[in-house]
Amino acid sequence: MPLDQLVTRFQQQTPIRASSLIITLYGDAIEPHGGTVWLGSLIQLLEPMGINERLIRTSIFRLTKEGWLSAEKVGRRSYYSLTGTGRRRFEKAFKRVYSSSVPAWDGSWCLVVLSQLPQDKRKQVREELEWQGFGAISPTVLANPRCERADVTATLQELDALEDSIVFETGSQDVLASKALRMQVRESWHIDELGEHYSEFIKLFRPLWQALREQENLQPADCFLARTLLIHEYRKLLLRDPQLPDELLPGDWEGRAARQLCRNIYRLIYAKAEEWLNAALETADGPLPDAGENFYQRFGGLK
Repeated sequence: MPLDQLVTRFQQQTPIRASSLIITLYGDAIEPHGGTVWLGSLIQLLEPMGINERLIRTSIFRLTKEGWLSAEKVGRRSYYSLTGTGRRRFEKAFKRVYSSSVPAWDGSWCLVVLSQLPQDKRKQVREELEWQGFGAISPTVLANPRCERADVTATLQELDALEDSIVFETGSQDVLASKALRMQVRESWHIDELGEHYSEFIKLFRPLWQALREQENLQPADCFLARTLLIHEYRKLLLRDPQLPDELLPGDWEGRAARQLCRNIYRLIYAKAEEWLNAALETADGPLPDAGENFYQRFGGLK
């Protein structure tokens, strides 16, 4: 069964990235139901993943220390919720996962010139901006076809680099992507390497999609495991993906097929996975509250 292979593959990662999986679980499954669960029920839920109780407790402790989660004790039980900061970080990261399409692009660019920054500061700023989707088109010039000027300003201010950076914005253009520009994008954003990661995702999850479609009675526990691993792997890919406009990407871009596959699997199994979550997880008031309306808008609509 492809699902068993995916679970085994996850377990064989050394070290097992339990914190990262717990973040996926909170963002995908717990946040839509109010964002708070009893630690004991979380431990039971993740057991089939091969993550033992000690590792879950350590990971939860680390996420609390890093400001993602906060704990509340009721009697002898601990309940963990997303903090306000944690929730904001989630919304930013997970919005991209479930969006149904990439917004249209008018051909405008934001350019940040770092030539006046000291060498050590330049490296720091470059890394942070690349993480936000910028690509280096020369050693001191970073570019992004989609960005909010306010976000760039805030980032540069946080890094104490605003005074020594130069920010340009270009106007919209009729010719969105010339051959030279597409070649430049391929180099600056390592498009081929990212495409290979998407191909690997498709190879991993296409057999699962085929197996799930052939099953008459999908098991809630299997659907939960499949949904969690699917979103976990897809989220990791999106963290690397600058989400460039379609016009700048190759015609056979694997990112499109990966999104379609992720959406198809999710739509097929989400309801059964919800059954399992509702049965397995507890809050201080008892069962999980119903998922909010936003949940059903994922991937362009689930119902």
